[in-house]
Amino acid sequence: MTKKFIPLAKKVIDLEIQALQKLKKKIDNSFNKAVIEIAKCKSKVILCGVGKSGLIAAKISATLSSVGTPSFSLSASDSSHGDLGSISKKDILILISYSGKTSELKNIIQYANRNKIMLIGIMSKKDSILYKASDIKLVIPEVKEAGSIVPTSSTTAQLALGDALAISAMQYKKFGKFDFKKIHPAGNLGAQLKTVEDIMLIGNKIPFVKENLNMKSAIKILSNKKLGILIIQNQQKKTIGIITDGQIRRYNEKKQNLNEMNVVKIMTKNPISIDKQSLAAKALALMNEKKITSLCVHDKKNKHKTIGVLHIHNILQSNIG
Repeated sequence: MTKKFIPLAKKVIDLEIQALQKLKKKIDNSFNKAVIEIAKCKSKVILCGVGKSGLIAAKISATLSSVGTPSFSLSASDSSHGDLGSISKKDILILISYSGKTSELKNIIQYANRNKIMLIGIMSKKDSILYKASDIKLVIPEVKEAGSIVPTSSTTAQLALGDALAISAMQYKKFGKFDFKKIHPAGNLGAQLKTVEDIMLIGNKIPFVKENLNMKSAIKILSNKKLGILIIQNQQKKTIGIITDGQIRRYNEKKQNLNEMNVVKIMTKNPISIDKQSLAAKALALMNEKKITSLCVHDKKNKHKTIGVLHIHNILQSNIG
């Protein structure tokens, strides 16, 4: 019984694939112009449509905002009741209508033209009011809708064109993963893009000890800082070594008196350090490779000066893994 819908599903998908293939052939220099205008916009990119096209407008707007282009979507019906005031002369207005003849868009088109607001139109018919009024005309193909009575293939084409505009503008602006992280601090993707600097411990949380200190005093600092490590500095504040609580336990097991020993005799020289701009995920991989739980952190300008410390707990608490 359920198998009878599989051919229909495939037919719907085939029709939408055909729409995308037609759209691909329609891409011309108007697309380039639209991308450059969007990327160079110093204000907001506002999208508007009616019905299903309105939903597509909202999705494209969200994508633009995600990749560094401030954007919001506007309800066509609400625009005639005061919301036109949210559009400024420096904005770009993108109107989406499959026919280009949607009556609800008439007022917003007139407002854009009267105030010389850049208007990018997405439509299929060249004899439409939207086509004639647009500064940049992005023509999508006339397509066969799956099911005939609801927008399907046409909205797929609209969405694909909007995604192409957003990604192209992102590339033009050289919007990269660290830019993305700034506006996506939450969620798994944001966590994976965190740098060592974002989560490292700094200031008096770093367990520094001087090279001339004895172990009795050093152990008190180890206990107070509760990180399980000590970072040894010389008089020039250069990091010269590290002591872990594991090392101390091994000395105690040998029944050696540590109290009067100098930290330099116990420390491991040249501790492993990582640049503060490295991804935290890279730091975790390094810890796993070296079988350690902490890393010194340095600035690339001076690899011998520790500016922070990263413990594996800092990484795990940030949901990086």
